[in-house]
Amino acid sequence: MQNDKVKILLVDDEPDILEFVGYNLRKEGFLVYTAKNGQMALDLAIKEVPDLILLDVMMPELDGMETCEMIRSTPGLDNIIIAFLTARGEDYSQIAGFEAGADDYITKPIKPKVLISRVKALLRRKFQKSSDSHDSEVKSIIVGDLEIDRSRYIVIAKGKELSLPRKEFELLYLLASKPDRVFTREEIYQAIWGNDIIVGDRTMDVHIRKLREKIGESLIKTIKGVGYKFVSTP
Repeated sequence: MQNDKVKILLVDDEPDILEFVGYNLRKEGFLVYTAKNGQMALDLAIKEVPDLILLDVMMPELDGMETCEMIRSTPGLDNIIIAFLTARGEDYSQIAGFEAGADDYITKPIKPKVLISRVKALLRRKFQKSSDSHDSEVKSIIVGDLEIDRSRYIVIAKGKELSLPRKEFELLYLLASKPDRVFTREEIYQAIWGNDIIVGDRTMDVHIRKLREKIGESLIKTIKGVGYKFVSTP
């Protein structure tokens, strides 16, 4: 991973945060863009297509949750990593962040070295997946009336095309790649989020719940105390 080629968009309505965090990211060799509100962030994301966005929650014009949802629904921006960087540490706020399509949720205050470590872990995961996708054949999975198209990152359920946030898509693709096989929570965390990324226990449950709402309750079964499996014949 070449830092001088990596673009990071930092979004916060506090100038001190933009200056301090931006300085530490640039010191690591990242190309940093800054935005002071959600609308400016969306415009910059469309123009520059950054590799990663660090996004505050409480902002004028568009708050962080709305901004995240809009970025996720904008064609060409689906593969951007989005991490909230915010002082809002409540459980419900973190859950809302993941439901909006975030890849990670980082609470302030955080030491610069720890933040840089989290950023690098997120980027490592992205570029590793990108490398793996070039090394293996992209394929679709068809189970019953559900089609998961890896090449276009879309899901077709009962003839209806669904556009899922990246983590939801990867989670569904993983489970459906081996129908009726039970994936432990540890296996799922490692495959989808990676060992370097720290996520809360509820993160996976939120993603599973959102998937069930979109593709049907019966396709993903909870194996209590173990994990989840995709049911081939619900």
